[in-house]
This record gives sequence, C-alpha cells and structure tokens, in this order.
Amino acid sequence: MKSPHQKKPGEVVRIAQEHITVLFEQAQKMFSEHPELSNRHVKLARKIAMRFKIKLPKQYQRMFCKHCYAFFMPSKTCRVRTEKGKIVYYCFTCKKYTRWMYK
Repeated sequence: MKSPHQKKPGEVVRIAQEHITVLFEQAQKMFSEHPELSNRHVKLARKIAMRFKIKLPKQYQRMFCKHCYAFFMPSKTCRVRTEKGKIVYYCFTCKKYTRWMYK
C-alpha cells in the first residue's frame, strides 16, 4: 500500500525551489515601490514551500517575520539589534520580536 505522503519527484522540487528564489528576489526589488506586494511574494513562497514540503534556506527564513510573514527591510519594516549572541528583529507590522542565534 502506498504511503499518503510520498516524496515529490526531484524535477518538481527543483522547479519549486527556483520559483521560491525568484519570488524572494522580486520581493526585494519591489519593496521600494510596493511593500504590500513584497509581503504577498513572501506568502506565496511560503505556500509553495509548504505544498512541496521544502525547507526554506536560512537566508530566506531571515527575510520575513515568522509571526505575520511581513517582508523585513531594516529600518523600514523592522528594527535590528544584537544582544548576547542573538540578532533580534522587531517587526513594525505585528509588534513582535524574532530572535536568531549567531555564533
């Protein structure tokens, strides 16, 4: 009997990863003109990753708020501070903190 959660073919996963990369690049480019559109790109990229069960690379995980999924642009949508081995992002949209270890 087949498992209900089978692996996706490699070609499909590769295309999905490329699409995620393109969406994050577009989010960065479009932010100055349309910040709400860059938030939409982040949400679409997350949906694709969830649908194909792909883990987002760390570089992309740190580009958006994990609470409201708003695109992070330092000093425009978030405040960045360092404290005790952590980078702390404060989101202006949802007023919550996101902490990442660095070491």
